Amino acid sequence: MPELSLHPDLRFFPDAASSVAGEYNWLFWALVFVCGAVTLGIACFVVYAAIRYRRRSDDELPPQIPGNMKLELLWTGIPLFLFMGMFAWGAVLFFDIERPPRNATQVYVVAKQWMWKIQYLNGEREIDALHVPVGEPIQLIMTSQDAIHSFFVPDFRIKQDVLPGRYTTIWFQAEKPGKYHLFCAEYCGTKHSGMIGWVYAMDRQDYQAWLSHGAAEGSLASTGEKLFHQFGCANCHHFDGHGPAPDLQGLYGRQVLLKDASPGIADETYIRQKLMDPKRTTVLGFENIMPTFDGQLSEEQVIDLIAYIKALGPGPGDRLPTSSGSTPQEYGTTPGIGEPGASGNAQTEPGIR
Repeated sequence: MPELSLHPDLRFFPDAASSVAGEYNWLFWALVFVCGAVTLGIACFVVYAAIRYRRRSDDELPPQIPGNMKLELLWTGIPLFLFMGMFAWGAVLFFDIERPPRNATQVYVVAKQWMWKIQYLNGEREIDALHVPVGEPIQLIMTSQDAIHSFFVPDFRIKQDVLPGRYTTIWFQAEKPGKYHLFCAEYCGTKHSGMIGWVYAMDRQDYQAWLSHGAAEGSLASTGEKLFHQFGCANCHHFDGHGPAPDLQGLYGRQVLLKDASPGIADETYIRQKLMDPKRTTVLGFENIMPTFDGQLSEEQVIDLIAYIKALGPGPGDRLPTSSGSTPQEYGTTPGIGEPGASGNAQTEPGIR
């Protein structure tokens, strides 16, 4: 009789192939054990109580039992301690996965019915495939072109919703070479089940060899620079700080002062908004004369422009905010101001108009 075995891709438990997978496994099994023990204990007690304290005659009256404060505190305090402990454990893991390391390599992902479009900083592009080096943190910056999707790699224990009109992020670090399933975990249309791909975790040497052939059109930043001039952005955004729109050098990651809203941070979502819906907010100190590029730029081209703005980097003497949560420097309110000040003074360059 032939031996029955599962297909290698049909495993009851996925591999633990990322730096956080082991911790998530421990938390998962702790939840299963505690919840299972509590459920089993309650079920056994219900059965025991139903038998032990059943009514034995029609005229039997149950005895009146006074409350027991110690017992009440015990069966309230122990579950509270257990479940708050698991909450704290889960919160630590959540904050860890939400804060990528400062040295994480950024990769852009655009979800579309029904495929994953991957863009690397060097300009390499893939469909339904993601190549990463083993032992190095990777930060995914993701947006959707249409419906809500969800980026899910079971072997890495990561899942992040991908939303239209904004960017969401997730990071991971592959710990062993291999080929790992990528799924969309949010129903996104008739071919949702076919929106799958693969993550290829490679040794550093193999990854460099794969990456070395590069992209014919150049890096994302160089493509973004071409678009910057093609769409006439340079006509207003002068790099000397004296144009009708602010100098974009050092913009990314800074606080932007707005006329009609509370200050914001110039991240990917903010820059995309200023490209697609510039009338929504106005930077303090500038007129809102920027035209919309909605319908003119694809999501991939928006990413190219964002990569270019990020590549402009901080101006001389500027310092980008750290991942530890330090307060970002403000961008001020007067056109033409943006030259580096004395040490310790905040810079005053506004963001995109």
